[in-house]
Amino acid sequence: MRWAALLAGMWPSVTSVADAQVRPTARDLGVVVGTMAPGPVNAITDVPGVRVGHATVIAGDSVNSGVTVVMPHAGNVFQAKVPAAVVVGNGYGKLVGVTQVDELGELESPVFLTCTLCVHRVADAAMTYLLGLPGNENVRSANVVVGETNDGFLNDIRSRPVRAEHVDAALRSASGGVVPQGAVGAGRGTVAFGWKGGIGSSSRRLPDSLGAPTVGVLVQTNFGGTLVMAGAPVGRTLGTVEAPGPGRRGAPGDDRDGSIMIVVATDAPIDASGLRRLARRALGGMTRTGSAMSNGSGDYVIAFSTVPVGELPEGGGVRGRDLDPFFRAAADATEEAIYNSLLQATDVQGYRGTVQALPVDETLAVLERHGVVRP
Repeated sequence: MRWAALLAGMWPSVTSVADAQVRPTARDLGVVVGTMAPGPVNAITDVPGVRVGHATVIAGDSVNSGVTVVMPHAGNVFQAKVPAAVVVGNGYGKLVGVTQVDELGELESPVFLTCTLCVHRVADAAMTYLLGLPGNENVRSANVVVGETNDGFLNDIRSRPVRAEHVDAALRSASGGVVPQGAVGAGRGTVAFGWKGGIGSSSRRLPDSLGAPTVGVLVQTNFGGTLVMAGAPVGRTLGTVEAPGPGRRGAPGDDRDGSIMIVVATDAPIDASGLRRLARRALGGMTRTGSAMSNGSGDYVIAFSTVPVGELPEGGGVRGRDLDPFFRAAADATEEAIYNSLLQATDVQGYRGTVQALPVDETLAVLERHGVVRP
């Protein structure tokens, strides 16, 4: 495998690339989205203070699910709320907490991602966590945010396997630095474009003239369409074209429907109004990859700034034309994060069958043929 030899050179400590299940990112293959450079680890954790944790839930061949948590900062988010916005591309979903974020423009909990039928179990555990934080002893109302996609093809979703202990494990594991991607956490059982989806992440560092802020994105991909990668018709060439007629959610081959959760973070001082505009551009990055946000797709963006609401400058921070580079960063980082979710995922055998990972060598050949990367 050409890509395996490439990665073995990058990580000489790996004895067997295949055995270690090491797979490339988009940049490892030479795919560069946009003109802005990524942050040090090319992940949402490049935004200072943001941490990510996963708990992956596997039991035999029937359970493939999990929970992923994104922490806006290291403190008590309820006591130091951050500005936030939610944008809905298509509302076929069960996002908990959306109305209060929309009304107040504030986020007061970490963002949790899981499977559709596990949302309320995760929400209950998230509430227990939030109420138990020091300083929250007298709290009588709190708004937790839990998003989802449906992993019911690879996961026995009716068993609702994600429980409080998994939420606790994800919270305990939350850290900065490199973000595990692919078939981990809330991405363990997902399917995207007919191939194995999962968790993906990317970031962009804006120019020094703007104070060098960062925009980071994390995605949970489980949606359909015909994959386009940096303009190259990967899905059409490899034979996974969106099927006509009604799709079956989560089934490979019937890849019309599904969902995506997109989390956008920045350390720039942007209020809820600006973040709502930023979130819409993340959907633009998604559509570049070949999705039309079909009838049965739940497509949501949660965007937040790590600057606490009480510390936003008068006037709301970055506004108007000054948001333009942030818009480009959000779209580009979302597009690349989706590619990473596919490229980093591995084959998964599950409840109703096996979903193959995107074949890297074949994908690389398509990218070379269309001039996206050099042979």
